[in-house]
Amino acid sequence: MKKFEFFEHTADILFKAYGENVNEVFENAALAMFHTMSDNKIDAKLKKKFKVKGKDYESLLYNFLEEFLILIDTDDFFLSSVKVKIKDFTLEAEAVGDSVKNYEMNIDVKAVTYNNMFVKKEKEKWVAQVVLDV
Repeated sequence: MKKFEFFEHTADILFKAYGENVNEVFENAALAMFHTMSDNKIDAKLKKKFKVKGKDYESLLYNFLEEFLILIDTDDFFLSSVKVKIKDFTLEAEAVGDSVKNYEMNIDVKAVTYNNMFVKKEKEKWVAQVVLDV
């Protein structure tokens, strides 16, 4: 199964992430967002742990992805991989990556948007759709 794919969008970046469960779809959404910024293989040198909450899956995904944008700005953190555990709309993440200074950035993601965002189960898989403001 593919982890994510990109679609045509007027000025922003639209992607869908896929997973066998809700945790995996969140992990793949984070990977997709970072893939828009750089297509380099990111080394696993740094580890970050954080927790975010939401009132539903969409707000949880928004807060999760925004946390990564904050980590880029405050800690120069660039994602290589992430594992999440979601329970009652609380997400605990353990992310591994490297300093953004070691990589060339293709696109600067300004923000995650709620525009056309969804997280839902479709048949046997989970799907999340996200639009990034670039």
